[in-house]
Amino acid sequence: MRVLAAVDKFKGTATAAEVAAAIGHACWELGHECVELPVADGGEGTLEALGGANRTSTVTGPLGDPVQAEWRLHRGTAVIEMARASGLTLVGGAEGNDAMAATTTGTGELIDQALDLGVKRIIVCLGGSATTDGGLGCVRAITSPHRLRAVQLLVACDVQTRFLDAAPVFAPQKGATPAQVDLLRNRLERVAQMYQEQFGHDVWDVPGSGAAGGLAGGLVALGGRLLPGFDLVADEVDLHDHIVAADLVITGEGYLDEQSFEGKVVGGMQAWCEDAGVPVAAIVGDAAPEVAARIRHRSITADHGAERALREPLWCIEHSTSTLLREVAGVR
Repeated sequence: MRVLAAVDKFKGTATAAEVAAAIGHACWELGHECVELPVADGGEGTLEALGGANRTSTVTGPLGDPVQAEWRLHRGTAVIEMARASGLTLVGGAEGNDAMAATTTGTGELIDQALDLGVKRIIVCLGGSATTDGGLGCVRAITSPHRLRAVQLLVACDVQTRFLDAAPVFAPQKGATPAQVDLLRNRLERVAQMYQEQFGHDVWDVPGSGAAGGLAGGLVALGGRLLPGFDLVADEVDLHDHIVAADLVITGEGYLDEQSFEGKVVGGMQAWCEDAGVPVAAIVGDAAPEVAARIRHRSITADHGAERALREPLWCIEHSTSTLLREVAGVR
């Protein structure tokens, strides 16, 4: 068979490229061809899926300390993953974060550098943010924002949360107390008013404008276009052409649940494969019982036990893929 391994990362255990390589090894061992294609949903891991970093810049981190942020510039297109400059992991998670002070300034500095280098297109990937500043730090860090009028600004996100709802929906995950959530929501309201007055864009009710603590709304104010992250990545990597050339598509992610079918990689791959008439299956870290029947899959936790799945995820992925291929191909 010709197999396409189009997978997301297993968060915390394996990158998308590593997962695809493990699936590919299982395919070749059984005599099947395999194209390894890391994909993502617009959040963390999207930079890797779109070719990986080829530049590193020192920018302002979420709490003001300098950080080394990797990004990509290729053929006039900049790919910026906001988590690299303004992500929660940079401050050690929610416990190390200051939810009121966290800023997207570093992301704006990366956009500013890309503009200085004359790019024609900027892709900003959202997700994993430490911030709930409505993108104000980012907006203020861009010198001469009017320069963005000559640039295609695409914003990849995987949520439909509106601008003011960024505080109650996401800020608690970033260390905000209930009192701080109220303060942050009030601050977002003032920021939205400022965007309306300064840029003439009403970001209040734009679906997705609350992504990354409202950074999406700030980018909309600057003329950015919000796109479903998976669809943007799929277009960039010519996913359709890869699918129609395959006899079987294997997708995957760390945990299969209801969210997997709402803008995430597994659900997106399933929909694209169904449209193309190509069978699809998944390799996952674990699966919630209520979605187990929604897509053919192998769980490495179910196959090899939770301890080994965490300790040796790539070995488990490879062996679960071998089992899956034998089931699909009827190989004994």
